[in-house]
Amino acid sequence: MASRSRIEAERAARGSGTRWAARAGLTARGVIYLMVGVLALRIAFGDGSGRQADRRGALAELGEKPFGSVLLWALGAGLVGMALWRLSEAVFGSVGPGGRKAKKRALACARCLFYCFVAYSVLQFAAGSGGGGGSSDERSRDVTARLLGVSGGRWIVAAIGIGIVVAGLWIGGRSLMGAHRDKLRTGEIPPRLRRPVDLTGVVGGAARGLVFAVAGSFTIRAAIAYEPDRAKGFDDTLRSFAETPAGPSLLACVAVGLVLFGAFSFAMARWRRV
Repeated sequence: MASRSRIEAERAARGSGTRWAARAGLTARGVIYLMVGVLALRIAFGDGSGRQADRRGALAELGEKPFGSVLLWALGAGLVGMALWRLSEAVFGSVGPGGRKAKKRALACARCLFYCFVAYSVLQFAAGSGGGGGSSDERSRDVTARLLGVSGGRWIVAAIGIGIVVAGLWIGGRSLMGAHRDKLRTGEIPPRLRRPVDLTGVVGGAARGLVFAVAGSFTIRAAIAYEPDRAKGFDDTLRSFAETPAGPSLLACVAVGLVLFGAFSFAMARWRRV
């Protein structure tokens, strides 16, 4: 009976409901990255007095659109779907070779927890409570300051920074190697769109990984200097690209990459194996 119940539960987890949850979640992710990329492009072209180029800024921008409140609730619901999809992968394994391995299940569990947090913050924002308060930059500095204040905090912050850098390099490296191709139902993609979809996956994923890696490096610097103000959130990390010798042009390139990652998320919502 237990085995039969498990089989039925696994069948349900891989059913149409989970596929719709995954598609909704990937679409919601695409909307957020698309909006963040557009906001970063504005900063690159001199409009630095506008919104923060992070999730909160994207939500505020979206909320001002026609039917903005409805869009925000839909976005939150989509991210809940993403969390549920990742939960099903953690419990029953993901599709593809090695999908039931402990490593992949642990990764799915981590993603589930991450998207639970993101969904909660978006739904808070939709409900009018401000999404947890503060920009990503303020939250990064606050969390860093709290951690540095505890015993061994410098090592904890440094470990977190190293973890973020490694995650960014892993994301970017896998994107450049085309790891996303195995997750797509390539045969269903119209021939004229296969190359553009692949390009958005490679360039968009590389840009996303770069931003994470640079943000992690700032966290490491904050730990070394014992100065929480050196930690940067998504917005300040993006703005830091404009402070390099390449200037705003580098920020514009990264911003375009984030826009492409948003577009890639839409393609994944349509053609990803679930």
